[in-house]
Amino acid sequence: MEKDWEAVGLTVLSVDPDRTLILFSSNDEQKAFKERIDAYKSGPPANQKTAPYNNFISSIVSVGAVEPRDRIGLRLREQGIVDLADVVAANEYVLDIELWDIGTRPKRESRVEAIGALIAKNKGEVFDHYIGHSITMMRAKVSGKLLLDLLAIDEIAAIDLPPEPDSTIGEVIDLDLGALPVVQVDAAAPLIGIIDSGINNHPLLAGAIVGAIGAPETLGAADDYGHGTRVGGIAIFGDIRQQLASGNLVCGARLCSAKVVNNRGEFDEKRLVPSQMKEAITKLHRDFGCRIFVLSLADKSRPYAGQKVGTWAATLDELARELDCLIVVAAGNGSPPSGREIDLACTTYPRYLLEPGNRFLEPAGAVNVLTVGALAHGEGIGEDLAGDVRVRAITRANEPSPFSRIGPGVQGGTKPDLVDFGGTLIVDTLVARLRNGADYPAAGVVTLNHDFLRRLFVGASGTSFAAPRVAFAAAQVSKQFPAASANLLRALLVNSAAVPDEARVRLDPLGEDRVWDVCGHGLINVEQAAYSDDHRVVSFAEDELQADHFAVFRIPIPDIFRQSTDERKIRVTLAYDPPVRHTRADYQGARMNFRLLRGCDPDLIFEHFRKRSQAEGPVPQLLKKYDCDLKPGSKFRETGPLQSATISFKRNIDQYGDAYYLVVRCASGWAGAEHTQRFAVVVEVLHRAGVQLYDRMRVRLRA
Repeated sequence: MEKDWEAVGLTVLSVDPDRTLILFSSNDEQKAFKERIDAYKSGPPANQKTAPYNNFISSIVSVGAVEPRDRIGLRLREQGIVDLADVVAANEYVLDIELWDIGTRPKRESRVEAIGALIAKNKGEVFDHYIGHSITMMRAKVSGKLLLDLLAIDEIAAIDLPPEPDSTIGEVIDLDLGALPVVQVDAAAPLIGIIDSGINNHPLLAGAIVGAIGAPETLGAADDYGHGTRVGGIAIFGDIRQQLASGNLVCGARLCSAKVVNNRGEFDEKRLVPSQMKEAITKLHRDFGCRIFVLSLADKSRPYAGQKVGTWAATLDELARELDCLIVVAAGNGSPPSGREIDLACTTYPRYLLEPGNRFLEPAGAVNVLTVGALAHGEGIGEDLAGDVRVRAITRANEPSPFSRIGPGVQGGTKPDLVDFGGTLIVDTLVARLRNGADYPAAGVVTLNHDFLRRLFVGASGTSFAAPRVAFAAAQVSKQFPAASANLLRALLVNSAAVPDEARVRLDPLGEDRVWDVCGHGLINVEQAAYSDDHRVVSFAEDELQADHFAVFRIPIPDIFRQSTDERKIRVTLAYDPPVRHTRADYQGARMNFRLLRGCDPDLIFEHFRKRSQAEGPVPQLLKKYDCDLKPGSKFRETGPLQSATISFKRNIDQYGDAYYLVVRCASGWAGAEHTQRFAVVVEVLHRAGVQLYDRMRVRLRA
């Protein structure tokens, strides 16, 4: 435990999933630590079975210093630099340098200045630096000789190549969608911020773009690359193909844009990505009041492999918590079998989705955001190719897209959180390649073309285009609840979501857990997220809890629900935004969970969960029959800060009374006992259509 290390004068800097710890000592002698080791070595004292400090010392496999080679980052290793001998002294490298999160901000600033001075002295150049809540980084150009010197500096945690963005862009294709539709823009519609390659003034966006910036300013705001306009088109219109079929286009949101990649789709060489993210999101929030953001970029060199999340993800988590904003992140795009084995893209689907290398990309592991995978909108084959047997569909409607990346996330948490439509791929042996919506429109979703003077619309395939659909849904819910926190928006969206039957049937043979890993909580139903029905009642609460405290919510259960023998359901969704540290295996600084209880007196519930002194005697026990058997179980759902579970009934439950009780608990972590955690909880009570449940529950809730 961390307190054990602190007792011997050591500070935990990093905890890896393999239980490797990096510890910091403020003095070289480490007196208290060595005293415990010596006492352990002396063996058990008289009348004792074990040596002093046995539990503490025996858990240590080995102790050693952090070596220079330990600081070589993952991307450098993938480029063949796995040891000091692989560094070419005469070469120049543009690198991200991460420092340990030790001490106050002024001390970290001082270390950055000192390392910057060392780099300048050795004819290197510091392009940028970023000092966040728990992240201290620099981007610099250095020689191989200087890189070797930097790897030997104790204050440096890791040195790596900068991230590479991942976005699926192909040739622009004219969809021939007819005359220009009439566009309706609501001047009070919610704002969605697009963090991407910029947005152009497409004629269908007239009056809907509130503002645009470059981060940094030198990038400008125009979208010469094309990705940002495509993402923005879906964020503002949702399903464009469906809207076009109705003869007009209604903007479900307004847009603001931050350009963070250049005209080649690359990040600025002289800026750190966390620094850009903070600048972009903070400015759009401050200057325009934006609270919903879409990030459809990823580091294609960083698939998650069960390790700690990166600095980019941690920065998004910090911003989501600090600004109380909803950030929607694409899971990234994978690569199905292609080349000479192109048919395997059909014959081995969906098994290749589960390959270790197909985990989501950085920064999709962030826990305070909504990570989005992709579903196929259909088979992706148009009339022109429907009769050619050499062209094969991989998917059918509502099945996972062949390029979608999967989870699980940090410590086994649910990732992606949601899925939405992002197009598909087809196997075209005529041209011996997989084709997506960028070069074959039927395989993709419809969106706006940045080069609108040539064509108004293009097709697109990728999780990049599933993420803005979730943002569009969030904007519709935000219209109904303009004061809702980001936690409440996340909870309402997830509470409405379900895995499509087609996806479940396709994935079930691979195991229930794999359905979660590919689809998360499923596809949002916007109507159910924003409204109740006569037979389906959604209630919610927003609150905060101090660490190691709990809250109890009373849920009225009308007799028409209790006494029925039809299938009914209660669903509970909890969302909270814990503080995070990306250097720790226990990434979240606080944990929350919930239990749904029935058939017992509320006084017993309070007596069971409250803190008790030893003099008060044992804790009163809650019988198992009082516990609702929610699915998935607590062990599975409590891994992350976005939890949803359901209980179904098929028989009379009148014996449990007219009220159920939802217990929400906050457990302290490294954030400490004084930490106060915000949260939102949503409860849905569902009966079959035609049952008048809403009015009965509304009266009871008001009472």
